[in-house]
Amino acid sequence: MDFRVYQTEAVRTDQVVQDDEKGKLVPLLGLAGEVGTLLSEYKKFMRDGSAHERFDEQVAEELGDLLWYVANVASKFGLDLNDVAEANLKKTRDRWPERGREGKPASVETNVKLFDEKFPTEQQIPREFAIQFNEQSEGQALRVIISRDGQQVGNTLTDNAHEDDGYRFHDVFHLSYAAILGWSPIVRKLLGVKRKAAPEIDEVEDGARARIIEELISQLVYTYAREHKYLDGVGSLDYHLLKTIHSLVADREVKASSLAEWEQAIFAGYEVWRQVREHRGGTVKVNLRERQISFVGPRDYATSQRGVGA
Repeated sequence: MDFRVYQTEAVRTDQVVQDDEKGKLVPLLGLAGEVGTLLSEYKKFMRDGSAHERFDEQVAEELGDLLWYVANVASKFGLDLNDVAEANLKKTRDRWPERGREGKPASVETNVKLFDEKFPTEQQIPREFAIQFNEQSEGQALRVIISRDGQQVGNTLTDNAHEDDGYRFHDVFHLSYAAILGWSPIVRKLLGVKRKAAPEIDEVEDGARARIIEELISQLVYTYAREHKYLDGVGSLDYHLLKTIHSLVADREVKASSLAEWEQAIFAGYEVWRQVREHRGGTVKVNLRERQISFVGPRDYATSQRGVGA
């Protein structure tokens, strides 16, 4: 039996048929009541253990009652339960990677199609590159210069804050978006790889407004991270935070990236950012093919792969 058939059959047994506030409130209260009953059954199971011989049967019955009320609420609000179920699966798959056969979360797919694959190489974000972060002090001010292969890219950055909060290193976040999502209008601007071969793409996807949106996302996430130990030890991000990010990019190419991918990009970026902040600089390596971003200590970089090619 599919949900649409069940909903149709459930409506036939509805005893509160009026289409008014009472007709809607009764099934809503029924949902709350059945959840309470289900919890009560589980309480008995925890208390009595195997002596509660009808536990499975009772749980099945209460779940059935919950399903009836869900179908009834959907009907009262003019919703198709089949559509509701499909939308919910789409939402959960977007938020959480599907689990593999062993029950472990499947990793976010690597080597996916990148947004700039059809553009000339010089207009693509380099598939592998490294960025150096160098902190300097001028009086009481701390400034960061970022460079690639010894050449400064972008402007010298400060925290622009009353306290040392490390935001001067926030370009790490943009590098992470590039690494994990294959998207960062700001990185394109820094590296001079805007897609000028397509004027509309250059203006809409790589232009000033797109960069403002990316900076807004960076600040939005930073405000959240600051209240959560800069995501150190945090296992998952708030769903509404991720949905807000998706809303901000709803008319941009990166809308194709799932909430799970955004979460991965944010966590990866903050893991590296915390290291850069702790060492007050260092080298960040980006690999778009493998969707990876990593930190290399200032001294270690001299003996590691130098100037990873584009």
